[in-house]
Amino acid sequence: MTRLQPLPLPASLTPADQDALAELFRRGTAENTLRAYEQDLAYIGAWKAAAFGGALAWPEEEPVALRFILDHARDLRDATGPAREAAEALVAAGLRRGYAAPAPSTLDRRIASWRAFHRMKNLPSPFDAPLIKEARVKARRAAARPRQRKSENPITRDVLRAMLATCRTGARRDLRDHAALALAWASGGRRRSEVTALNFDDIDARPMADRGLIRIRLLHTKTTMPDQAPWLPLKGFPARSVLAWIAAAGITGGPLFRPISQADRVLKRRLTPGGFREIVAHRLELAGYPRDFASPHGLRAGFLTQAALDGAPLAAAMQLSLHRDPAQAQKYYADVEIEDNPATDLLG
Repeated sequence: MTRLQPLPLPASLTPADQDALAELFRRGTAENTLRAYEQDLAYIGAWKAAAFGGALAWPEEEPVALRFILDHARDLRDATGPAREAAEALVAAGLRRGYAAPAPSTLDRRIASWRAFHRMKNLPSPFDAPLIKEARVKARRAAARPRQRKSENPITRDVLRAMLATCRTGARRDLRDHAALALAWASGGRRRSEVTALNFDDIDARPMADRGLIRIRLLHTKTTMPDQAPWLPLKGFPARSVLAWIAAAGITGGPLFRPISQADRVLKRRLTPGGFREIVAHRLELAGYPRDFASPHGLRAGFLTQAALDGAPLAAAMQLSLHRDPAQAQKYYADVEIEDNPATDLLG
């Protein structure tokens, strides 16, 4: 994968200064953002190679930027010509799923990453040109579509309990799945990347004895930096489940959640986000739901939906979910059927 390149720096800086500044830039950018930048740059570089037969230029030319927008602003399923041929190369490389126009948000994100690399190199971006800006606006309007849920259904409390009930054999795999699912839901609806990034050192079990809770440190989130890492409380049986998993797995350091071998042996490497997705699908299936009933994001949606159903104030739910935008969190509350709104029972 293409790695981030350091800024071009004044000649007066020593090599050591250049290395230090490049490292400062990397440490000052969220890990998820860096990963997204690199994935987007790999896609953009492959697209230019397929469309123009050359490598990315810095700064990039405006006709290339305009062509990128045009190629990704229309449906290519029945198309012929250069745009379709470039798309075929990307599909063959596993960088593009199909030939339908990508969501406007996907196009916007890739352009934002491309612009970010221009800023890193202290270069003007072609996407700031008036014609390119207008083309982006038109492309966004032309491809407008209804908001799609990240999960088909929310995993509300009853669904989660059914999933947890399938983790009852005492095997390490069951203990791990029970702990991971309970932690992800009860700590505020954690994203799968947040769950799998947890380490043993991110669990503070000291309050368990007298307060019946543990604390979880989230170093890797979409909305906070490592120096702002929150410690979130986890109470009751979810907390006990996490501690039971740690004890059964003999974890004293390193990744908190790990793969399990066919012989029920805990491996040393970290569970991947894809592995966590498989846990969700598997437990849904064992609980009697279709595997695609919900994605891992259903845990996040389910926590907020359940908070709305139980009448928890939005601000209180956001303290755990770590949403920064009330409008974004409010969408889950708005999805609750009005007859289920606790406010309809105020008079008894």
